[in-house]
Amino acid sequence: MEYYKKTLLKNGKECVIRSGKYADGAAVLENFNRVHGETDFLLSYPDENSFTAEQESEFLLSKLTSEREVQLIAVIGGEIAGTAGVTQVGGKRKIRHRAEYGISISEKFWGVGIGSALTDACIECAERAGFEQLELSVAAENKRAVALYKKKGFVAYGRNPHAFKLSDGTYREFVLMYKTIG
Repeated sequence: MEYYKKTLLKNGKECVIRSGKYADGAAVLENFNRVHGETDFLLSYPDENSFTAEQESEFLLSKLTSEREVQLIAVIGGEIAGTAGVTQVGGKRKIRHRAEYGISISEKFWGVGIGSALTDACIECAERAGFEQLELSVAAENKRAVALYKKKGFVAYGRNPHAFKLSDGTYREFVLMYKTIG
């Protein structure tokens, strides 16, 4: 799915939110690995990523040509500041109305409104694709993200106390949230 929008951030800088393209593969992969090393709130550690730049390019191309799914990148001054995506939960008729939402933002760009802009863009794309429900899971300790999702209309419906087990043996509790759309 193609998407493109310019937005002005809290710090006065312009941010372009757009669909990732094949040519973005290496830069998106570098961003992915860096961001996953900056926080324990994301799914994996950087050393667990087995994607190559070519595979990332192919992934971006598959989302660009998809009618229902999207992978967006936030670009500030030519640098990828964050990514977000909407992925269909499944193809069976009983669950085709549901999509999952995921986001990551580079630490140096936290707090300037990129999360809000990417979330709005993904909600818009999900609506355009005909989804009726957008779902996410977020670390309970990530208070800013939880507050953002609530502000955008997501509702908590459950918790997973041992969603992540970190390298040091501690656990992260996740809040499961959804938003009715369309």
